Amino acid sequence: MEDRDYQPLPIRELGANAGFRRPLAPAAPRVTPEAPAVQVMTDLARVSPATIRAQAPLAGANQFMITRGVRLLLVTDEQENVLGVITASDLLSERPMRVAIDRGLRRDELTVGDVMVPAEQVEVMDYADVAAARVGHVFQTLRRTGRQHALVVDFDEQPARRPLEPPIRRTMVRGIFSLSQIARQIGVPVEPGADVARTFAQIETAIK
Repeated sequence: MEDRDYQPLPIRELGANAGFRRPLAPAAPRVTPEAPAVQVMTDLARVSPATIRAQAPLAGANQFMITRGVRLLLVTDEQENVLGVITASDLLSERPMRVAIDRGLRRDELTVGDVMVPAEQVEVMDYADVAAARVGHVFQTLRRTGRQHALVVDFDEQPARRPLEPPIRRTMVRGIFSLSQIARQIGVPVEPGADVARTFAQIETAIK
């Protein structure tokens, strides 16, 4: 292979007021209640989740949600274990103030870990059930629980620690359902911060 004379590329200063690109999310397809449920699921096998550390200041979680355009963050540790979740609804509820009063702290001293829903209390759906379900099934599940979000999990099998023991099954968060995303894909306009009960009612009306 002959030597090639590589010339340096031109360089200049960035300058003030520069922005930066973000990945362009493809437009979500419109759906009906009979569409496969996976069409309204944020699939973490394709899209990186928004994560935050438990030690992060609570105010930082709110700003991060705004920056990422999401209303749910997975709370993780350094080994990427999911410790819990925190949502915009948690931040806007009375929960932070109650926790601050109980612990004798100011609200601005709270961390994400103080207010998150711990993993042991987070309700999830199995991906195997979701893969066979329709959008209508997911909507009714969210409605029954009264939640704006639901996590979907599958499993990794890891080698056993000792011979003759069965493999270790580790739960993995595979996807996220969001009521506002379902509304958008069904064609129901949802205002930021809209009342959850009203959103459920609007979707109910649209899919009848």
